[in-house]
Amino acid sequence: MKPSKRILPVIVISQFCCTSLWFAGNGVMRDLVINFNLNESAIGHLTSAVQFGFIIGTLIFAILTIADRFSPSKVFLSSALLGALFNLGIVWEGNSFTSILSFRFLTGFFLAGIYPVGMKIASDYFEKGLGKSLGYLVGALVVGTAFPHLLKDMTGNFPWKSVLLITSTLAIAGGVLMSVLVPDGPFRKQSQQLDLSAFFKVFRQRDFRSAAFGYFGHMWELYAFWTFVPLMLQTYLLANPNAAFNIPFLSFLIIGIGGLACIIGGYLAEALGTKRTAFTALLLSCICCLASPLIFSLKAPDFVIAYLLFWGMVVIADSPLFSTLVAQNSRPEIKGTALTIVNCIGFSITIVSIQIVNVIRSLTDTNSIYAVLAIGPVLGLIALLPKRKVTA
Repeated sequence: MKPSKRILPVIVISQFCCTSLWFAGNGVMRDLVINFNLNESAIGHLTSAVQFGFIIGTLIFAILTIADRFSPSKVFLSSALLGALFNLGIVWEGNSFTSILSFRFLTGFFLAGIYPVGMKIASDYFEKGLGKSLGYLVGALVVGTAFPHLLKDMTGNFPWKSVLLITSTLAIAGGVLMSVLVPDGPFRKQSQQLDLSAFFKVFRQRDFRSAAFGYFGHMWELYAFWTFVPLMLQTYLLANPNAAFNIPFLSFLIIGIGGLACIIGGYLAEALGTKRTAFTALLLSCICCLASPLIFSLKAPDFVIAYLLFWGMVVIADSPLFSTLVAQNSRPEIKGTALTIVNCIGFSITIVSIQIVNVIRSLTDTNSIYAVLAIGPVLGLIALLPKRKVTA
């Protein structure tokens, strides 16, 4: 088997294993609230703690150009081991809300050495067909993100700590797999020195800015949607008692189906163009946001689930395509840093949107609030529109 055929599946499997750390806390949120006497608003704060940790991690990784100066596979392994350790810290019986926040923050911090570094590794192997390759990679992230919800459903009769133990074990296995089976790629160009100005240089190119701003608009919606999917289902269920939902399993399906959408998007991008496919997916997810108040008001549970499954697909389908555009419009020697910078800013935006939705939820118990998620896609679509040349 040629290395390229073996390498991508290994990267994908490793990414899936390690990114299961991301929403491990959300998968057992109800148990955390009960066991540690947390407030109902804890779900927004704990998710934001992971995001904030990821932001600080990506900021430090980007400023120090770690992914470009050191072997990406070794950076991935080290981050996976430490992320798994801090994820497991939540099982400590002496935890308080502050300590749980700290553990989630540190888990997020080391995810900065997993998600963008995994994309960097893929881009070092696949110059052609990068969109398709990143489609598989982000698809693995999506399924890994959804996996704790499935674990919670499967381990319903087991202690909630088993979800955290399994996700940490998977992360360790993923890190080892990447380190052992994926050496540095043939297209990797190592940065020879620390370049503190790289954080700012990447935005000088117009095509890079367009891709980055499109990604930022997409991120405003994505993690807020993922965070509140279980609560969307719960709120709809309370308003429609005749509906019968298995919330953990449906949450897994609605988030996880996005993995399939990423793969499909990668293939479509080869036929239709990366930018056009990303624009279409972002437009469809924007429509889903705007239509949400109407859809959630319907007394048609099956239709609402079908709508959420579709939203779960289009909300993430553009993510690997934006990452492809970012990588293609970056200088090779700072490509890893460019991906990390864009991730850093994008995930900063997710904290704002999650907290805004969290505040609005404290004021009302309606599902109409999720129309606010359209703000990001609208601005992202504007950024992606072709610039008109001014004629005299």
